[in-house]
This record gives sequence, structure tokens and C-alpha cells, in this order.
Amino acid sequence: MSGEMVYLSSASRRILVVGSSNTDMVVKTKTLPRPGETVLGGTFLMNAGGKGANQAVAAARLGGDVSFICKTGQDIFGSQAVQLFKDEGIDTSYVFTDPDHPSGVALITVDERAENCITVASGANGHLTPADISSVAGAIEEAEYVLMQLEIPIETVEYVADMAYEKGKKVILNPAPAQSLSDGLLGRLYAITPNETEATIISGIAVTDEATAVEAAQLIATRGIPHVIITLGARGALIYSEGRATLIPAPKVEAIDTTAAGDVFNGAFTLALSEGRDLEEAVRFACQAAAISVTRIGAQASAPHRNEITT
Repeated sequence: MSGEMVYLSSASRRILVVGSSNTDMVVKTKTLPRPGETVLGGTFLMNAGGKGANQAVAAARLGGDVSFICKTGQDIFGSQAVQLFKDEGIDTSYVFTDPDHPSGVALITVDERAENCITVASGANGHLTPADISSVAGAIEEAEYVLMQLEIPIETVEYVADMAYEKGKKVILNPAPAQSLSDGLLGRLYAITPNETEATIISGIAVTDEATAVEAAQLIATRGIPHVIITLGARGALIYSEGRATLIPAPKVEAIDTTAAGDVFNGAFTLALSEGRDLEEAVRFACQAAAISVTRIGAQASAPHRNEITT
């Protein structure tokens, strides 16, 4: 264990995750299909997923005090998801049920190299509105860190970011799935955690190695973000903060499924910050959690427990 763990008061450590909840339907195959191609697969798994839910579970499983705002359908997928959140110790007081739209689902194919392709039907996730957020504004008031992704409407993400920023909360955005983002949103963030593809879209610089990651991070930072963390898969993560770039290497593991590795990273990163760790310690902690997750099948199922982290 490196250094002594610093715990803050329970109220100040609260993490609020705002995002998506999906049910993942996963098929393992030898290769990913090309357009028009049918590939015979092997194992089929149905798992709880969705970037928001994955991140909430990852943070809670590592010991975080986590609340989750999401919207599910009035169906079996939704009720199962909420029960799983409760089982993980997540506060589900702010989970909305949509009677008009089904719960989100994701169709995932994973090949023998642990690469994946994912298609998402957003369902109720696409109907989480600013009005919903306004009705549970107390959730933002109670949190210190607000963690979001982009599987809910962008206007809702912007609304949460504005409200949290005005209340002095630290907003962390995992900009996935990748899309262009406004300066208004970026200027509300405490930290942003794109992968290489997402960093390329936000910065306009093709991120292919550490040098181009530094260039992209520098450019992203100029849009008003204090801390830019670009995740680089097996190479680890690059931190750009206060004009300085630092590469945090990832532990070497044999990956079998990279699904939700980024989500585990984000949940663990936010959890570590909430416990008082500095930026480099938090990223190191997150890299270890993500490395453990890729050695397992599934999304939420792959998230490690606290006793598995040695950093």
C-alpha cells in the first residue's frame, strides 16, 4: 500500500453518477463480423451494463458513497437493474422509471483478442431530461463529485454540469460515446477522461502515441479544463495538469474482455479522488482497477472489489 489512505467526512465524499443503465447481451466470437458477414459465436452472456451504471457500480464496489441518477423502462430489465444497484449499496432514490420507453439494451460482440464492437438502443436513457434533474437537485447538492458520460441527452449533461459547477461541485466527464462538445460544457469540468478516439474528436489531433496524446491534452486543456486524463489502454493513462504531462503505466495483464474497462477506470478514479488522493495516485489506482477488469468477462461483473487493489 503506497501512502496512508486519507478519508474525508461522509458528506464531502459523496459521489453522484448521472448516466445510462443498459442490459448488455454479449456474444464471444473468434473475429468481429465485417458488414454483411455472419459469424458463428460461442458463449452468450446477458449482463447489467450501461456506462453510467458501470461507473456507479465500480465506485461503489471499491467503497464509494454513491448515488445514481438514471432512467429505466417499466420492464424486467429496469427492475433487475435497480435491484442490482441496491445490492451494490448504491443509493437508488434518484432512479426514474419511464412508462413509455423500454430500458436500454446493448448488443456486444467480443473477439478472441478481447476487442469489442457495441451497438446500443438507448430506450429510456434517451429520455432523461433536464426537468428530471431539476426535480432531484438535492442529489447534486449532497455530492462533492459528479461523474457523467454521454449515453444520455447532451442537453441533460450540460444542465447537470451547469448546476453542479454553480454549486461548487467537481464535475468529471467521461466523453463516451465520442462526440463534439461545446466550450460551455468543457468550461464547467474539473476533469475530462477521453480515450484515444474521443481525445482525437475533441482536439482534432490524431492520437496515436504518447507524443500526440500530450499535444491533444494540451489543446483540450486550453478549452478551460484543469485536468485532462487520456486513457491509452494497455499503455496506461496520460495526465495533463498545470502545464505538465505525466504518463501513468498500466499493470501488465492478459486481457480477455475490454468491455467496461474505461468505465471501471472512471469509477475508480472518481472514488480515489473522493478519498483525498492526489491526481497521480488516483490515476494509478484507476489503472490498476481497469487492468483487473479486462481479465474478466462482462461489464459490471468485471469491476474489482477493494481488497483486490494493492495501490
